[in-house]
Amino acid sequence: MPIMHHNVRYNCRVIFLNRKILLIRPKMLLANYGNNREFRWFSPWNKLRHVEEYFLPRMIQDMTGQDTVPFGDCVLSTKDTCIGSEICAELWNPRSPHVDMGLDGVEIFTNSSASYHELRKADHRVNLVKSATTKSGGIYMFANQKGCDGDRLYYDGCATVAINGDIVAQGRQFSLDDVEVVTATLDLEDVRSYRGEHCHPHVEYEHKPCHRVKVDFSLSDCDDVYLPTHQPIEWQFHTPEEEISLGPACWLWDYLRRSGQAGFLLPLSGGVDSSSTACIVYSMCVLVCQAVRDGNSQVLEDVQRVVNDVSYTPRDPRELCGRIFTTCYMASENSSEGTRNRAKELASQVGSSHINLNIDMAVKGMLGIFSMVTGKCPQFRANGGSTRENLALQNVQARIRMILAYLFAQLSQWAEGKPGGLLVLGSANVDESLTGYFTKYDCSSADINPIGGISKTDLRSFLQYCVEQFQLTALKSIMAAPPTAELEPLTDGQVSQTDESDMGMTYSELSVIGRLRKISKCGPYSMFCKLIHTWREALSPLQVAAKVKHFFQMYSVNRHKMTTVTPSYHAESYGPDDNRFDLRPFLYNTRWSWQFRAIDNQVSKMEVGNGDHD
Repeated sequence: MPIMHHNVRYNCRVIFLNRKILLIRPKMLLANYGNNREFRWFSPWNKLRHVEEYFLPRMIQDMTGQDTVPFGDCVLSTKDTCIGSEICAELWNPRSPHVDMGLDGVEIFTNSSASYHELRKADHRVNLVKSATTKSGGIYMFANQKGCDGDRLYYDGCATVAINGDIVAQGRQFSLDDVEVVTATLDLEDVRSYRGEHCHPHVEYEHKPCHRVKVDFSLSDCDDVYLPTHQPIEWQFHTPEEEISLGPACWLWDYLRRSGQAGFLLPLSGGVDSSSTACIVYSMCVLVCQAVRDGNSQVLEDVQRVVNDVSYTPRDPRELCGRIFTTCYMASENSSEGTRNRAKELASQVGSSHINLNIDMAVKGMLGIFSMVTGKCPQFRANGGSTRENLALQNVQARIRMILAYLFAQLSQWAEGKPGGLLVLGSANVDESLTGYFTKYDCSSADINPIGGISKTDLRSFLQYCVEQFQLTALKSIMAAPPTAELEPLTDGQVSQTDESDMGMTYSELSVIGRLRKISKCGPYSMFCKLIHTWREALSPLQVAAKVKHFFQMYSVNRHKMTTVTPSYHAESYGPDDNRFDLRPFLYNTRWSWQFRAIDNQVSKMEVGNGDHD
């Protein structure tokens, strides 16, 4: 909790026993990376091994009967052991407090954490807990926040108990339960035996001992000798496909139940992205039905409020989808029969209430206004129009779909005589956000987007998982079709426009580039220097240079779109979210003259070198 001490705000753990506060431990190492901005709100406690008196507020004094309590870097000394605290990011820091505490005889480390979900991150967290007790022994109890906090993050639990490098208890990573308790019975003598073999702190270096707060309490008694201890277990990790199925689904449910709305509306195009969003909503309904079967009264109360029926008990995910999930296929003269049928079949299999409509009338009306004012009639490129005309005609279709999505979200319940409105779901993936391959204020503009932090490559794997896990066979034809926006005229009734040709690179190439830009902090030249080795089997240095230049031109021209992008579930370490995670300018020099010139010079040198070698 936040506590003011000497008029400075600290992020603290308040540790209490039997209505008495034992100590207040301020956080010493703050998180200021990724989505974390702790320095904006708190100051770190920089006084190592230092303890001061904290004068309790009068209302707390009246409750506990205490005037002051210890405040600072200290540990608890009970009758049978010594307990120390870490707070969240201190476990990740290279100067983690558990190292010195362990060498000073602290046997149990507790960590209260708010670690958010990212794909493929759980093993990193587990390995840190194991490493903390492998080096110098001890018991580590890691308790992580579970659920949502009203923003883009999902805190994914994974409560852990470890001893001497072994995991002995594991909490669930994803569930709709607000609280989960993980317990383990362990023998402190195992810690002492391990340390007797591995640790000789006073031989290795001088250190200042921890201040100990004595507690008249024991964690064990003489009868504990009859209790069996927990044995090491292998941590069961979810696959990335399972993580996509469960994490965003829990996030969607939390948002829906807290928003006061009656469900979701999704513009379903029959492509991979919108189909992935539909599958996540279906997975959410599976989780809700399972939680109700398991006796979760809070989930039952929430779902009854959402559907406005206090007698309702969800049992079948498809039936629940029919009550809270509306899908809408918005056809135009550029839409193919294939995408229409694929959208309809998937909607039928997940059980959503499906709408088919045509937007041509609205498009012609909008263009008619423009023609009446200017006397000009723009044409598609296929009909002799310029690139500017072609893009504007695509944008008109895309933006009209956004307007219609919100219209139906607000009034479809009213038209059926039902209360409430619907939340509009978006379906732009992380790679499209990175390059700006979407229309500003089109169907990517929604209330929330469960896949905005997930790559196209991972989404395709996720859909294959859904085919097997949920028997959604309609997804097979969706995965077989080439990704397309369907905003340009058809050729002989077939799609002629594809995403990858529009973008000038494949989605798998974009994933590599995205990681280099965000995680490796690469600009154009350093990215080129890395990719000439990564892609040397497939592309020449000249081709790599062209890809890198093309990406940075697209990225810089479209970065402004990130300022208005729909709030998305944070799932990927290279996400371009402008709100908190990826703080960048949104107006760049799109020529990148110095960087591109450096790339050209390097290509010239390599070509000359290759010529000499030949």
